[in-house]
Amino acid sequence: MSPMPPPRPARSAAVVAALFSLDPAGLGGIWVRAPFGPARDGFVEHVRALLPAGAAIRRVPAGIDDGRLLGGIDLAASLAAGRRVMAAGLLAEAAGGVLVLPMAERLDRALCARLAQAQEGRFGAIALDEGIGPEEHLSPALADRMAFALDAADLLARRPPARVRGLGAARRRLVRMRMDDGVAEALCHVAAQLGIFSLRPVILAMRTARAAAALAGRRSAGEEDAMLAAQLVLAHRATRLPAPAEQDMDQAPEPPPPACGDDAAPPAPPETEGEQAADRVLDAARSALPPELLAALLLGQGRRGAAGGRAAAPAAATAAHGRPLGARPGRPGREHGLALVDTLRAAAPMQALRRRERPDHPGRVIVLGSDFRVRRHQAPVRSVAIFAVDASGSSALNRLAEAKGAVQLLLADCYVRRDQVALLAFRNRGAELLLPPTAALARARRSLAALPGGGATPLASGIDAARDMALGARRRGNRPLLVLLTDGGANIGRDRQPGRAAAAADARAAASACAADGIPALLIDTAPRPNAFAAELAGVMRARYLPLPFADARALSRAIRAEQAA
Repeated sequence: MSPMPPPRPARSAAVVAALFSLDPAGLGGIWVRAPFGPARDGFVEHVRALLPAGAAIRRVPAGIDDGRLLGGIDLAASLAAGRRVMAAGLLAEAAGGVLVLPMAERLDRALCARLAQAQEGRFGAIALDEGIGPEEHLSPALADRMAFALDAADLLARRPPARVRGLGAARRRLVRMRMDDGVAEALCHVAAQLGIFSLRPVILAMRTARAAAALAGRRSAGEEDAMLAAQLVLAHRATRLPAPAEQDMDQAPEPPPPACGDDAAPPAPPETEGEQAADRVLDAARSALPPELLAALLLGQGRRGAAGGRAAAPAAATAAHGRPLGARPGRPGREHGLALVDTLRAAAPMQALRRRERPDHPGRVIVLGSDFRVRRHQAPVRSVAIFAVDASGSSALNRLAEAKGAVQLLLADCYVRRDQVALLAFRNRGAELLLPPTAALARARRSLAALPGGGATPLASGIDAARDMALGARRRGNRPLLVLLTDGGANIGRDRQPGRAAAAADARAAASACAADGIPALLIDTAPRPNAFAAELAGVMRARYLPLPFADARALSRAIRAEQAA
């Protein structure tokens, strides 16, 4: 079977997982941009199963302190031994293995810098990116060091096989793998044509070609391996479209008649085999350009991941922020400072007994690890009001105007409370994210100005999209509130097909899922008269029902504030 699959399966999870398992440290990592769910967790477990026996796989918890990440002095062991004792960090434990980075789009810049500095050649990484919209994404410094990128469609495209045979032999072949002449030149040519000017992607593509050849049982990497590497490593990094091919000879103008005598110009030399191979590799990369990237390049927008947008979340609150909660047993670190007085108070009752057990202890006070107390502070929790607006029908413009006004009023309060507002609109066949969670007034006004209206009512899709965003906000430590504005006239189901009965059943199922997840909700009935189905939907969702057919923006804002305060 040819190692170059069709364009979309070329980015499938199974191919990427098998290649990455051969050389995690050399290939850098996999950037997985997909929401939390069984498909993503199953992919991580599949990669774990393909790694060689004994390979370490470590998960980096959110808010990890420098001592646990980089290693340092083990305070408890040092006090017990009377000398300095060093402890290995998570990066040292993952040497030769894989680090899993959950919520990678939220990593602060300092942590990203430490990971990028330590990663190359030491371990691979799987970055789990749950970002919403183009402004939430993995740090460019980390993304540049990862060979592969997958999205939710790639994870669902094809179920990975339970076992992949021959990985041990492929790893042994990879050590002695050669690369045919012209493969490196072809990959460099493709990178230049796609506007990729960093050397790391080219090096990662060469390593991917060698891994593909080893997996296929070959002794040297050739053209078909370069094609696969260009599809997997270079295509999603494109910042421009390749230059169009030259016109066919039959379309070119006829050359002038040759001069008489021996001074006639010689014919142009034919294209070399190396140039033809480079063109074929470029065609393979062009066929694998992601559709959304291709559309952006056609519009001349280019990629934003490397320069624009927000590459990482702001640094997490440290131990000095928030309301004090008193001391508790724990290990001192960046997040929780040592409560010295409470530590000595915990150690004091045991001094006589410890002195008898350790008469030669050098310290005047014997402190053990169990005595440590750390300071605790309760960080303020942000509220995220998620507006899901029914933008369908002839009266949609009036409802949208009310929603816009309410969002503007709530944003004014966000500057004081540091809360956030998000806006979803659903119409025609699905839901669209118009405003990711933000507290920026200027950005909100720009997003709200072009909010469209009209079309059918995919109510279930709107509720599902709002629920996914609410669960994402909750995982980030925020408190979501779902505000659903609809007249209850569902006529498009989850399968994007018309039909009022099926659409109503799907809407009930989506509302029931919100209730099962315990998401606080407010349903604003915007029908001219209170709608019975909207009231029923609010009951299924366990939401507060407000029939406000003629409410203005201030009344809507007051209702939402009251629900947030409840």
